[in-house]
Amino acid sequence: MTPNSPRPDNPLIVQSDLSVLVEVASPRYAEARDALVGFAELVKSPEHIHTYRITPLSIWNARAAGLTPEAIVEALTGYAKYPVPEHVAQQVLAFGSRYGRLRLSARDNGLLLECDDEALAEEIARHREVAPVLGERLSPCTFAVTTGNRGVLKQALVKAGWPAEDLAGYVEGEALAVALRSETRSGETFSLRPYQRDAVAAFHAEGEARGGSGVVVLPCGAGKTVVGMGCMAELETSTLILTTGVTATRQWVRELLERTTLRPEDIGEYTGESKDIRPVTIATYQILTHRPSKEASFTHLDLFDTRAWGLIIYDEVHLLPAPVFRITASLQARRRLGLTATLVREDGREDDVFALIGPKKLDLPWKVLERQGWIASAECVEVRLPLPPELRMPYAVADPRRRFRIAAENPAKAAVIREVLARHPDEPTLIMATYVDQIRSLARELEVPVITGTTSQRRRETLYERFRNGEVPVLAISKVGNFAVDLPDASVAIQVSGTFGSRQEEAQRLGRLLRPKSGSNQAHFYTLVSRDTVEQEFALQRQRFLCEQGYGYRIVDGALPTDAEPEARPGNLRLLR
Repeated sequence: MTPNSPRPDNPLIVQSDLSVLVEVASPRYAEARDALVGFAELVKSPEHIHTYRITPLSIWNARAAGLTPEAIVEALTGYAKYPVPEHVAQQVLAFGSRYGRLRLSARDNGLLLECDDEALAEEIARHREVAPVLGERLSPCTFAVTTGNRGVLKQALVKAGWPAEDLAGYVEGEALAVALRSETRSGETFSLRPYQRDAVAAFHAEGEARGGSGVVVLPCGAGKTVVGMGCMAELETSTLILTTGVTATRQWVRELLERTTLRPEDIGEYTGESKDIRPVTIATYQILTHRPSKEASFTHLDLFDTRAWGLIIYDEVHLLPAPVFRITASLQARRRLGLTATLVREDGREDDVFALIGPKKLDLPWKVLERQGWIASAECVEVRLPLPPELRMPYAVADPRRRFRIAAENPAKAAVIREVLARHPDEPTLIMATYVDQIRSLARELEVPVITGTTSQRRRETLYERFRNGEVPVLAISKVGNFAVDLPDASVAIQVSGTFGSRQEEAQRLGRLLRPKSGSNQAHFYTLVSRDTVEQEFALQRQRFLCEQGYGYRIVDGALPTDAEPEARPGNLRLLR
């Protein structure tokens, strides 16, 4: 075979616009996908051909995670069906070489920005967004930078296409004795899994300046909280942990007490219910962004300055609200760890996560962890149902938002829920919906307990605990169940309605099922969609996330598939009826 001959078993078709087509039917599909997700972003994923795009940000994240530009080109070449266009390889090398050509370091009474050459220094000195946050030009290739401009400069440089490698170091913060237990308080043997150790090591970087800030991307159920605790034990410093809500806060408290040497008096909750500041303080994003009115200042942002925090952990960093971004820009001297199952942000601010929290340090594909047995396997099925005749005209004349709600609240979905429950009679099941009226109505009809945003925290804790111990086999939850809820025994989820085309929400909901299970280690994720409506169109967007992670996705029309029907290929959408 000559160098330019096609290699039919290879799945990648690398195109001149930096997009990459991936043939799902290829025997090398899975290994190529696992390599590709390290440096490219999924764009779309219909049945047979998936499309990825290589961007500067995707390459800079790969560079920060230790992947060289040459290794990226080698992966593209190794899995390509046809020769990789020469200019694509050159662009990858060029994008990759930009990372590290600007460096921030500490100097007396401030910071120093160093450039590789004078021409680059001149370019950034003349850039409209960068110039205002640069200080005195000390030499042809160096600039003084005030400490307070560390974050906004990094933001501006990323947007200008020249990411700065931050080597300026961090304040140590208050010392705190904390270690991981080898045996939990409940008597179970405990140690970090290999990939969790890798994540901690990548973040810490043996205390070098290149460590201490960044994002770890792991699926729900893979132990992101444990990674956070591992980083705390490595640094032994006072820590501020930011979470999505009170339930997540309580989960962190339980885990810290169970798996570390911290005592109850070391841990404080800072929520709407309690304002207790301790060496380890766990706060919610909601309380930090609270203000009496739109014109008023944020009441609780001074929490960031109440102690000499040595580490700030941003749980579910893809949900980081704008005011916390702004305060984080001024906290660049503190170590920062972001934890998330997906870096997809609905507001498109992934570049700000990169600049202000730090680059991606570790990102393991969900299917890799599944193959290793660390998370459960998941079967994903979409059931498409017709709208009842009496709703077709109201749907036809409604505005777009009202159409979506009519489709989402299709009453025919109740019968399918009953069918799913009958199919999985002995498996703990979550029924998930976006609209509160809908989930309450379904809960009444099915005679199951329900949790919504107005459910008291005490009631939530009681129901979650009863679900965990098997007293409640089926639990209905609204959007409050999307985030950081410890439901380790859930093995079936029925998604009745979602938030338009949110891939972010899809990640969180599927993640409720992925903690390892005894026996077959199998989870089932059902999505109910009204056929030929805007809900079906948005469902196509949500499927993208599942295909990106390599999950088989079956689409059935009007009835559940039988056990005799074939499975979909991983990453493939298949219409069975």
